[in-house]
Amino acid sequence: MSRAAAFFDLDKTLMAGSSGMQFARVATRHGIVSRRQLGSWGVEHLRYRLRGTTDERTTEVLKVARELIAGIPARVFERMNPEVMAAILPRVYPQMLDEVYSHQDAGRATFIVSAAGNGVVEPLAAVLGMDGGIGTRYEVDAEGAFTGRFDGPFVYGPGKVEAMEAFAAEHGIDLQASYAYSDSLSDLPMLEAVGHPVVVNPDPPLAEIAKREGWQTMRFEQLGRRLVAVAVTLLATVAGFGASRIASRRKAPPRRFSSRRV
Repeated sequence: MSRAAAFFDLDKTLMAGSSGMQFARVATRHGIVSRRQLGSWGVEHLRYRLRGTTDERTTEVLKVARELIAGIPARVFERMNPEVMAAILPRVYPQMLDEVYSHQDAGRATFIVSAAGNGVVEPLAAVLGMDGGIGTRYEVDAEGAFTGRFDGPFVYGPGKVEAMEAFAAEHGIDLQASYAYSDSLSDLPMLEAVGHPVVVNPDPPLAEIAKREGWQTMRFEQLGRRLVAVAVTLLATVAGFGASRIASRRKAPPRRFSSRRV
């Protein structure tokens, strides 16, 4: 017997900002991601918060991330999960938790659907009291290390629909009776795959489509002066870091003193 469900995108929908950025900060503390790479992703994250992202930018970031994890034991990332979770949880929107609980009270199962790694998505869903999570899975070799390849679809764009359809078939879920929540145009396939699409703090292209189609729209994030101030601070920090490194390289070598005693 089919049942209805509610599917929630993670980044900028269920939580403020990007879960990937929180993961990158933790990975930097563990020496997996360099500070230079973190700075580059930080600028990209600001662009994402202000303007959304594109398929091309997502592909570029993903390529670097896959290269970074290749050869690293899966248990290393499993041990990082508590720190990643501690960084994500304060960013979860209370308004979206209310939506989750409202669906549960109405008898609908609730799931996170995200391009983020399944090792983050599933535990987060469990912590939030949701019924499950659908994230991107990465292949692990015989020695227990990541290969850098996917183990299943990349849960992004059309890949989200592929994952949702397989999940729905396995769990007896009727997608036409279900709901989906997202902020981004890249999730248009996900929104169109269900009978009740809802856009959350949408980027301009998605907002236009939602208006034309008469979709429900939720708006509660204000990206005003506060975020602009954060952007300026971060850019200045990144620029200062780069300048200090350049300056250090230009310093004259230290004077050599004779070890002879006078």
